[in-house]
Amino acid sequence: MAESGQSRDEARAARAPGWLLVPAALGLVLLTVPLLAMLPRVDWAELPAIITSPTARDALWLSIRTAALAVVLCVALGVPLALAMSRARPRVAAILRALVTLPLVLPPLVGGVALLAVVGRTGLLGGWLERVGVSIAFTPWAIVLAQTFVALPFLVITVEGSLRTVGSRYEVAAATLGARPWTVLRRVTLPLIAPSLLGGTVLAFTRALGEFGATALVAGNRPGVTQTIPMAIYTAFNGAGVTRDVALVLSVLLVASALVILLLVPAVRRREAW
Repeated sequence: MAESGQSRDEARAARAPGWLLVPAALGLVLLTVPLLAMLPRVDWAELPAIITSPTARDALWLSIRTAALAVVLCVALGVPLALAMSRARPRVAAILRALVTLPLVLPPLVGGVALLAVVGRTGLLGGWLERVGVSIAFTPWAIVLAQTFVALPFLVITVEGSLRTVGSRYEVAAATLGARPWTVLRRVTLPLIAPSLLGGTVLAFTRALGEFGATALVAGNRPGVTQTIPMAIYTAFNGAGVTRDVALVLSVLLVASALVILLLVPAVRRREAW
């Protein structure tokens, strides 16, 4: 009985003050009502025809294809970067973390300007690439570059936090038993951070799928070539390209896809835990 009473007291102490429910509810309303308000405006009877229209289909396929390539780059570059950050000295790690987080706090348009300064025709590498016959700016590869630039921090921060939580004791134990560094990484480190790596990958993919600002500057908005879903939506609401009905459907499709993906990640993590 005493233990039961103590448990109730602990639960009561951990409970948030009741008045916090009011601003919490207002915050939830602010986040959800604008998204739900799109649903009544969609012509659901025309949904199949709208999604399969050439412009919408091209934009959707281009977005998915480039976002998938961007995620591959995020994993290939982000996991080593997260490992380096988690094992670095505190001062060095703080500097690296600030640099990685910078694209998150900058306006995406600034990211586009920065990327153009590197791969544009007069950019740091763009002029040299042009001379050898390689062009990145205003091509689908520019979309991948922009998406990687904005999505990489999500994966790095997620994985680095998991690595710091896990620590290095299991890796040290494996190395003490004679395991080589690559074996330790493959058999110990990566399995330990697998749920976080999955979550970071999903976040990176959804962020890449919705990227707009940097893509607009470094890749342009050529239908069928560099026009992604966000670009098609923006073009429609400026009176050009696809209709506003298509823009609404694509917006709802983006929201629904992101929501489904984000809801699946906790389910996969729980299944792995079991």
